[in-house]
Amino acid sequence: MRRVLLLAYFYPPLAGGGVHRVLSFTRHLPAHGWACTVVCAGERDYWVSDPSLLAAVPEETEVIRVPGGSLLSGWLKLRRDDARGRRSASAFGPLRGVVDWFLLPDSYAGWASRARALVEARIARGGIDVLLSSSPPDSVHLAARDAARTTGEPWAADFRDPWMGLSFRPPPTPWHASAHRAMEASVLDGASLVLAASRTHADALAARAPGRPREVVHLPNGFEPASFISASGDPDHFRVVFTGALSLMEDVGTLIDAVARLLERDPGARAVLRVELYGPYDRHWEERARTTGLDGVVRFTGTRPHAEARSAQETADLLVLWRPHGERFRTMVPGKTYEYLASGRPVLALLQADDEAAVLVRRAGGAVIAPGSVDALEREIAARLARWRSSGRVPDAVPDWLGSYTREHLAGALARALDGLAAGARA
Repeated sequence: MRRVLLLAYFYPPLAGGGVHRVLSFTRHLPAHGWACTVVCAGERDYWVSDPSLLAAVPEETEVIRVPGGSLLSGWLKLRRDDARGRRSASAFGPLRGVVDWFLLPDSYAGWASRARALVEARIARGGIDVLLSSSPPDSVHLAARDAARTTGEPWAADFRDPWMGLSFRPPPTPWHASAHRAMEASVLDGASLVLAASRTHADALAARAPGRPREVVHLPNGFEPASFISASGDPDHFRVVFTGALSLMEDVGTLIDAVARLLERDPGARAVLRVELYGPYDRHWEERARTTGLDGVVRFTGTRPHAEARSAQETADLLVLWRPHGERFRTMVPGKTYEYLASGRPVLALLQADDEAAVLVRRAGGAVIAPGSVDALEREIAARLARWRSSGRVPDAVPDWLGSYTREHLAGALARALDGLAAGARA
């Protein structure tokens, strides 16, 4: 059996959307002939964690932890109010600004440098056929680039999101922008294989100058089929559910305002409408819901075990989907998109009509409205609530084509790409 060394900061018990992609690699690649070694952060090196995910890590996976974390993640852990929420993102804005100025490409650069030493030491022990780095943070790609140069190991770069310092956090100066572009270019030049989680991003990379990168593969995040039989829902309440991180998500406010307007028009809805937001959040959203008079209707659960979030998806009457506003986020297909569709429950996305995730939602029979549309969101919830009142829970509807997005199926595509990379290195 061949072996791939995965360099990724986020791995259980750390939690968040990025954890599940790398975890799925280690769960399913062995069935396709690839054993896995993971070099990752320490067990306490992020403010969001889910110890229950450790049970999903295969016993045969070799895990090498590099404790210490990053400057920003350590500060977030200190500033966290409790296990449920944290203060507003604006509270750490000044520190993030300092990080953007002085730490390139990100606050994880020091951690990545230490991780690189362990990657090279593990490769020197033998038995590694391919090195694969997965971002964010982008500093893992620079560490993998340098390790590949030193060891001669074939290297694949996996982008769960585009380069953060150019896409999601604009550089503070033209000099910083140039530096980020040069670092990204060095990754694309050096990697023999590039993976992208969205088709939009993969196409953008493939459209660049010929030969850079040498091969681009669109590898969606996909989903794990539910390992439980969901209940039929709550017959006494109409449940609107969101799962995932709520920081920097402007449409949390859109939902709060839409629900408040609906209750003004239909006071009787307060007895049956429940809005449940599963995931880490900034405390100002909870305060806004409270001051808007939504106590007992809108609930922020904070970080919950992933299985609990999946169960909430499976039993919801309506799942809402959004991402941060702005053009620079257009390449993002939230990983939860596939889980939502696999639940078979109705999905309502607040996305631009031509977004990749919006196309998937409509293909599966869901609805799409423009981001920030309070009136449209109120109308959608009111109409679905009225149908629930008259006819009860809508039956599940899982699209047939979704089977090609299971993580087991996608691991086969990844394994074939790694086979080609390993074979090319021997030639």
